[in-house]
Amino acid sequence: MDNSVMIEKVKQAMLAMQRYSWEQGVAAQALLERGDTGLAILMAKEAAHRQDVGGRLAMLGEHGVTDPAANGAALLVAARATSDPALMAAAEKMLDYLLNQAPRAADGVLYHVDGQPQMWIDSMYMAPPFLAAAGYHQAALHQIAGWHQRLWNPAKQLYSHIWDEGQQAFVRAACWGVGNGWAAAGLTRVIGALPPEMRAEKLRLVQMLREVLNGCLAHQREDGLFHDVVDEPTTFVETNLAQMLAYSIYRGLRGGWLEDADAYRPAADRLRAAAHRKVDDAGLVQDVCGAPDFGHPGTAVEGQAFFLLMEAAAADFQAATGRS
Repeated sequence: MDNSVMIEKVKQAMLAMQRYSWEQGVAAQALLERGDTGLAILMAKEAAHRQDVGGRLAMLGEHGVTDPAANGAALLVAARATSDPALMAAAEKMLDYLLNQAPRAADGVLYHVDGQPQMWIDSMYMAPPFLAAAGYHQAALHQIAGWHQRLWNPAKQLYSHIWDEGQQAFVRAACWGVGNGWAAAGLTRVIGALPPEMRAEKLRLVQMLREVLNGCLAHQREDGLFHDVVDEPTTFVETNLAQMLAYSIYRGLRGGWLEDADAYRPAADRLRAAAHRKVDDAGLVQDVCGAPDFGHPGTAVEGQAFFLLMEAAAADFQAATGRS
């Protein structure tokens, strides 16, 4: 299938899917990064339309604390592009929720869901990029540091999935592949959003990104993919982590913070090729960690969105380097 045709089919399939708050957000971000700004603005408007009284965006009955913030960056773009005060007010209300209202640990690090003092690695993508895009750089860094402290497994060089602050124990210590992908992509976006004067902070995040990239790549299969739990070969083979890592690498190479291109560029190309082989004739990226329960290989909005994010990042890198 021609690449431009494949991209369009993946986009159309994504838009046809039902979406919860984080799915609306990652889809809007994918559209934004590939230049479909008009569509991204429409999705941001819908996220604002479904904002709850507390400030959480795109809510459809979920209980996520950080998930709704995945819509924030696209909403800021929409507010600035349209000069619509209602959209800016919606973005500010989401920010106020994160900064002042959302449930959190004693050190201020956010929980992932209502009613449970749990921290999930998913949050690394959901909230910090929005905080950084809104200019709250230190707040973004504080959240990243708190989740990293609790969820990073230095022996495995991977993130565990869920920590319970009340029990001071893991609910799920498994190194979930897509969770590590959320971390890599979230770090990538925050690195890109930090101002030049925050060089030391950026270098720290780059080191964290390198570690999770290398930790995942150490477990890459011959087909270019990974197991759902990265270091557990008995779990199913999963597609989306490959896309998430490829996105992060291409953005890092383009941004200049992943300097050893001779090592990372072939890795990104291999990851991308593996993902391409998983796109069916309808444009569905197959065998991602599948909705709605994410316990089996299937399809999901985030799998569609990260294919588009990966392609946008690859195109930007190719345009900058003149290499296809």
